[in-house]
Amino acid sequence: MILHRSATTMLPLYKLSSSPPRLFSQFRYSYSVLSNSSSSFRINLLWLSHPRRFGTVTTAAYRKEGGDTFFTEESVSWTSLGLSDKVSQALYNAGLGQPSLVQAASIPSILSEKDVVVAAETGSGKTHSFLVPLIDKLCNEQNDSANIASSDQGVSQPRKISLVLCPNVTLSEQVVRMADGLCDENGKPLLSVVSLCGRQGWPVNEPDIIVSTPAALLNNIDPKNFRRTDFIRSVKYVVFDEADMLLSGGYQNKVIRLIHMLRFDEKLLSRSNEQNLPESETSSHFSSEDEENLQDEDLSEEEGDAVENDDLDEELEAGHVKSTDWRRVRKVYKRSKQYIFVAATLPVNGKRTAGAVLKKMFPEANWVSGNYLHCHNPRLKQRWIEVTFDTQVDELIKAVKHGFESRSVSGQCRTMVFANTVEAVESVAKILMRGGIECYHYHKDCSLEDRAKTLADFQEKGGILVCTDAAARGIDIPNVSHVIQADFATSAVDFIHRVGRTARAGQYGLVTSMYTESNRDLVAAVRRAGELSQPVETAFSRKRSFRNKLKKRAALQRITDSRADEERVLA
Repeated sequence: MILHRSATTMLPLYKLSSSPPRLFSQFRYSYSVLSNSSSSFRINLLWLSHPRRFGTVTTAAYRKEGGDTFFTEESVSWTSLGLSDKVSQALYNAGLGQPSLVQAASIPSILSEKDVVVAAETGSGKTHSFLVPLIDKLCNEQNDSANIASSDQGVSQPRKISLVLCPNVTLSEQVVRMADGLCDENGKPLLSVVSLCGRQGWPVNEPDIIVSTPAALLNNIDPKNFRRTDFIRSVKYVVFDEADMLLSGGYQNKVIRLIHMLRFDEKLLSRSNEQNLPESETSSHFSSEDEENLQDEDLSEEEGDAVENDDLDEELEAGHVKSTDWRRVRKVYKRSKQYIFVAATLPVNGKRTAGAVLKKMFPEANWVSGNYLHCHNPRLKQRWIEVTFDTQVDELIKAVKHGFESRSVSGQCRTMVFANTVEAVESVAKILMRGGIECYHYHKDCSLEDRAKTLADFQEKGGILVCTDAAARGIDIPNVSHVIQADFATSAVDFIHRVGRTARAGQYGLVTSMYTESNRDLVAAVRRAGELSQPVETAFSRKRSFRNKLKKRAALQRITDSRADEERVLA
């Protein structure tokens, strides 16, 4: 954090914390075990012993040896990945002429309608990896429904929509903008996409894609059961953007609850189809008692044996299900929804990590993993500067001025300066202003309107953005040429997302990390992992984190010093 020496003097940077920060989380890098060693870029999949099997995907066909590390080779087109001419043309019109390697691996998997987990480095094109195939499928379904309705084949199928869940409003609105950027030849968006956040309320006209936060969605469907019933039944595709965040912390309970609602509807629909019952007679009504049952359910529904019950068949035939009957719906059922999880960091060690939860809940999912997931990006140059209490201000000013020399391809200078707290951001901003350097500031205490305007101005005009980690995750700001860590990251996840703000979409970037003596061991391990092109595997473990090791080492050192002092006194 940053401390004030006085009200009139410049505010110097102080050491970040009394205890060293944790290092990169402990990832079990089992992805690479299955990769094709002959390819320098690989999409690797996790395999578990039967019955938890994962599908395999490779990018060997999309990239030549020694070729580009972001885009596919020129022979790979959007249409060759299985997309329609309509969507392919919309992509070209939006300036997206060539798929990225991650997009080339993800799109066919998502088009296959299997559950998919996309875990790839920041700036690899993950948002379009899920948006493009979903828009393609929804457009095709609309065309099919229109053809059926206009023919003598009968009534068209009920409307199906896609749901995209994001951790915050800023990311939700960004996804909407990217979806709206895919337009037809008349400049009209291919589909209707709305953001359901804050006080916006339920959309009047039925959209094709709803983008929301978990809390906002539950607030809108909880009060009225009829809305929840119709909505849950209409959702066919569900995306969890920044899945590692959504499956941990304060988000987890809400997200797991939504997954159980969606799966319960799948089970009812599957049973009704077996009994040849109309969909309208098997609505997924939930009571308060169901809510308690859903909350008590274990994270993995796969554990335990399937339950068959003839009484349930009779109740389904009667067109209703009692409040406690959802537990008796059998676990083996025909799937009718697709689940897609997207993340730039996905720890798998430990039973409660996001990756472990996904492996349990979705054992048949295809896992797509970028080659530089949790690793050093070869397009990224890193500078490491050890500072003291007295030198931090001067080094910060030098680093910012150095960034003016590393302009992006657009000719503008965009530098992001990260600090760990709101107070630190404000102090850094004051330091820069007093040094004659204008800057924006961005953190949780800024209003949503101010944050949106700040990002828009920064993207349009360039300059210096001083921010907390609120600006580190998921926000896509093109052409950021320089990232500075005025405060060194306190965790592996924060570090990965911070440095991922630059060197995006195949461009090059610079990261300047300032650290103190307390961070020295952490920085040494990070640098060593980068030099060896390996992930650092010691921080996500709850029991053996890097910070705990450092604390234990410090405690042992204190004991040793104490014994030495005692021996000197006795001598």
